[in-house]
Amino acid sequence: MDILTTVILDLLIVALFVALVRLVLGPSLPARVVALDLMGILAVGMISVYAVATAQPIFLDVAVVLALIGFLGTVAFAYFVEKGELPWRRA
Repeated sequence: MDILTTVILDLLIVALFVALVRLVLGPSLPARVVALDLMGILAVGMISVYAVATAQPIFLDVAVVLALIGFLGTVAFAYFVEKGELPWRRA
């Protein structure tokens, strides 16, 4: 890997750490869900950069699957917020 790839991966790792801090210290549940979604997006970015840098396109399949899982999780959470109740708070 060249210097540019290393710099990009380093920046993505720093952003991942900042998102982890936001996940732990988030003031509300939606803020934590957004931070978790951001961590998933950053992981997809890291996998994609690695796939391009090593000329291994098979890793792009993993990135697409991870992106779809993250998207479905975010949509599910938005559905429950819109509905006005969360599935684990049933009485």
